[in-house]
Amino acid sequence: MHNIEDIYKSNFNLVYKYLVCLTQNENVAEELTQETFYRAVKYINSFKGQCKMSVWLCQIAKHLWSDELKKQEKTQYLQDIDNISLENFEENIFNNDEKKCLYSKIKRLDKTTQEVILFRIIGELSFKEIANILNKTENWARVTFYRGKQKMKGSD
Repeated sequence: MHNIEDIYKSNFNLVYKYLVCLTQNENVAEELTQETFYRAVKYINSFKGQCKMSVWLCQIAKHLWSDELKKQEKTQYLQDIDNISLENFEENIFNNDEKKCLYSKIKRLDKTTQEVILFRIIGELSFKEIANILNKTENWARVTFYRGKQKMKGSD
């Protein structure tokens, strides 16, 4: 039998940080974290222990985020057009240049390295947490992060 309270206490921060990394929005991450644990409680009997509880929870979180993206895509384009003003547009371009440069470098990396780097710098996850989510070793996460940083420096 699974103790839901213990599961929540020991995994909340990891799931929340994972979702912050995916969504890049703390409010959305908080809502999806709550929904993740709601779903986990609802479907706890389907957890067979074939992976770590944290991995199962992050899988639920990732599916919820994917569903959320599908909902947002339907209305986002029109909202973006309505919200653009010339003054804000120019200001946002200058404020986001550094972020765009960083994300451009990250996007050039392979998918796995991208995930590790985003988990580390945006999600502020430890190498151990990254390793747990990706079902790898802590050392693998460190090496992947370091090599990704080196590749990004080389792409200047």
